[in-house]
Amino acid sequence: MEKIEVTIDKSHLITIGERLYTENVELLRELVNNSYDADATEVKITIKDDEVIIEDNGTGMDENGLKQYFNIGSPFKKENPKSEKFGRQRIGEFGIGKFSVLSNCDYFEVITKKKDFYARVIFDRKEWEKNKETWELPLMREENNSEMCDGTKVILKGLKKKFDIEMVERRLIETLPLKVENFSVFLNGKRLVAKSLTGRKIPFLEGTDYGIVHGEIVILPAARIEPENAGILIRVKQVAVKRLGFGLEPKFLSRVSGEVNADFLLLTTDRNDFLRDTPQYQKFMEVMDRVIQQIKSEIESQADEKENRRVKRALKEVIKSIEQALLKNKDWAPPGLLPEFGDENKTKVEKPKKIEECEEKHKKKRIKKPHLKQLSPSVLIKKVKIGKMSLALIIDHFGNDGPESFIEGDIIYINRDHPLYIRESVNRERHIMNIARLICQEISLMSNPKNPRHAYERQSKLLKDAFIK
Repeated sequence: MEKIEVTIDKSHLITIGERLYTENVELLRELVNNSYDADATEVKITIKDDEVIIEDNGTGMDENGLKQYFNIGSPFKKENPKSEKFGRQRIGEFGIGKFSVLSNCDYFEVITKKKDFYARVIFDRKEWEKNKETWELPLMREENNSEMCDGTKVILKGLKKKFDIEMVERRLIETLPLKVENFSVFLNGKRLVAKSLTGRKIPFLEGTDYGIVHGEIVILPAARIEPENAGILIRVKQVAVKRLGFGLEPKFLSRVSGEVNADFLLLTTDRNDFLRDTPQYQKFMEVMDRVIQQIKSEIESQADEKENRRVKRALKEVIKSIEQALLKNKDWAPPGLLPEFGDENKTKVEKPKKIEECEEKHKKKRIKKPHLKQLSPSVLIKKVKIGKMSLALIIDHFGNDGPESFIEGDIIYINRDHPLYIRESVNRERHIMNIARLICQEISLMSNPKNPRHAYERQSKLLKDAFIK
């Protein structure tokens, strides 16, 4: 049987490095991740005009370790998913991260020490491409110094693109596992510290068939919105992969930040995205859908509470104005809503016969108290006393397709989901006037007008007499 040899062109490795890691900051992330996997407690990044040095105090590599390091597609990290010293969940999977350096230079050195072994490996693109048949790299053993600590240093020379230090700092802070104990990263002598956001923090933890999904969502105050922090950062094995909005509308997304960890998610080769057509990702999204619903409810509740405080302050004045307007419209005012005549300590003035008849008729109609509707936790319930009658004003969520307002017995309901209510609530004065309009509308209906036109006329007259001086 004839056989065909399977070969791989050497230039393909360079193509992988150049195309997988299009941003030069990605190569720094990959090299720091290698240090993390090697149980380093400290990584120093030094960026110069034409040179970058990444140095760590990890376990270092012996000769076998170096061979493993340059073994493309090695299963070592999959077979040994946790580091020896700290038991860290290893980040690397494919063994090609070290070739990310080729996106920004054609020459790099790997210098490593592990116990008695101390050596240097050089990758020179020009030398590498000279002989297509030769796959070896030059290994130079160095004189061992017992005072030197174990660890690895990678030196990149002849940079093709310059680094923007501020951008590098910002991206590394976001993507590296800086919150892990016993792990520090320094950039040009400055320690990188993970950001801590101020706001309402909501931690969560939920199990799935594939593993744990856990994290902390932060609802930011409106005054502290930072666009670069909007959305939820997804981490896999402590490393940031992508920030997602999970379909949140802009009004919610601008208030939401935080992180979620899901180590079981499968990643693309460059580790900048997820394999989405997988059961792992689908299960993850099911968990996050539930979390997002909780977050939306929390934000809406905060907005309701803020609005409730604003409405409560204004209602006292609004009700007083409506009461004065009712005095000017005694003939059709609803029974019981006219202010009392006189005082208990004074001689009472006899009420007009027409009003007494209306009150008696109203009492007969009120056979039973109305059934209170299902209310949300952020409902505003305000007792309102006009004349002898006590009303209840309820402002709550009844759906954007529900009525603006409605009445049941002595309860006036106002729908804060109605599009007009939402529109008017943006401006404080219009918001208060809109609430007053709805209260007057329902009071007008309580007086049993002959037709809608009469109800509208009464509502308009009440508003005019209440607010036009």
